[in-house]
Amino acid sequence: MKGRASFGWLLLSPGFLWLVALVAAPLVLMIFYSLSVKLAPGTPWPQGFTLAQYRRLIDVLYLRIFLRSIAQAGAATVLSLALGYPLAYYIARLPKGKRERLLLLVIIPFWTNFLVRTYAWMVLLRAQGVINSLLLYVGLIREPLPLLYNEWAVQLGLVYTMLPLMILPLYSNLEKLDQRLLDAAHDLGASPAAAFWQVTWPLSRPGVFMGGLLVFISAFGMFIVPDLMGGSRTVMIGNLIQNQFLGARNWPFGAAAALALTVVVLVLALGAERAARLNGGVKP
Repeated sequence: MKGRASFGWLLLSPGFLWLVALVAAPLVLMIFYSLSVKLAPGTPWPQGFTLAQYRRLIDVLYLRIFLRSIAQAGAATVLSLALGYPLAYYIARLPKGKRERLLLLVIIPFWTNFLVRTYAWMVLLRAQGVINSLLLYVGLIREPLPLLYNEWAVQLGLVYTMLPLMILPLYSNLEKLDQRLLDAAHDLGASPAAAFWQVTWPLSRPGVFMGGLLVFISAFGMFIVPDLMGGSRTVMIGNLIQNQFLGARNWPFGAAAALALTVVVLVLALGAERAARLNGGVKP
């Protein structure tokens, strides 16, 4: 029996070491730097320890950045659900051959470099870009529209980037839906709308919660889309952390902001899981 237990731990050791090296160790390092006063010139070692970096986070400026990030990520989640649910439902109801072809189209963006896709949107939206040039050519506008470097452009980029993360969990859930339940609802006199809200929607909530969490968490920490498509006018928490580490070289404050981001994501994820369980016992 003891030999079996030792063999089991031996099998688990690669995964355990992987988690320690890539999760636990970086987290401990971030906590260490977030409590530092200041890094010594030319070395990664702090000159003391303090909670000042965390007190700095409650400044109005940084609180606004956090709230803006939550609002942008929440809006991206809602829009991705509104766009992704009908598409996932449509794909799930198709014959197998057509279903696979449409799923391939959903997955294809993952095969293209993320920066390339973001720059492609910038080419489309900039003042001399494709959209403005076309509208000017046909005479619908007299001067270029401000389609880039604003919150609208950031939201567009986030939804475009995160939409597959919403569609795939929804499809995985809706594809397993038993058609006989809908047939029974129709036989009992339910209208298509009533059958959807009373049968399809409750059974698809696990996919909704999972897709929502994937989209929100990914959008909340995003920094490439706000940096390229929002410019200096739209700063999210990911941009703040990036600037502190790479621009300002203020590792302690960057580490504190990164830990705050982690805590917020964990709290929201646990809150969503609890809400899902209370709402019919569904677990994301």
